[in-house]
Amino acid sequence: MAKKVLLVAFKGEPMCFVHVLLNALDMKEKGYDVKVVIEGTATQAAAELSDPGKPFAKLYQRVREVGLIDCACQACSAKMEVLPVLQAQGLSLCAEMSGYPSISRYVDLGYKVITF
Repeated sequence: MAKKVLLVAFKGEPMCFVHVLLNALDMKEKGYDVKVVIEGTATQAAAELSDPGKPFAKLYQRVREVGLIDCACQACSAKMEVLPVLQAQGLSLCAEMSGYPSISRYVDLGYKVITF
């Protein structure tokens, strides 16, 4: 049985967000069942990286292509004014906890939660 890890990206600083992406790919390549949830100001980073000219845009695209992003926070995306951009990217939005993703849902499924 694969180790199950949820990486929660809260911070929108580029290097913090990039570490989430790199770790997600590393874990996937090592056989982990890994998912990424994008929250807080990280929703803004995700929106910015939809621009192919931005640094790390290819890395972000690769993480999206292999299906590692489980969802983005609907409330945070709206607050950061990037909801339409994330919707255009085709990201799933989580809102089951008053507009925010429920981390307990992942814990109940056996995921270890790591926040960045």
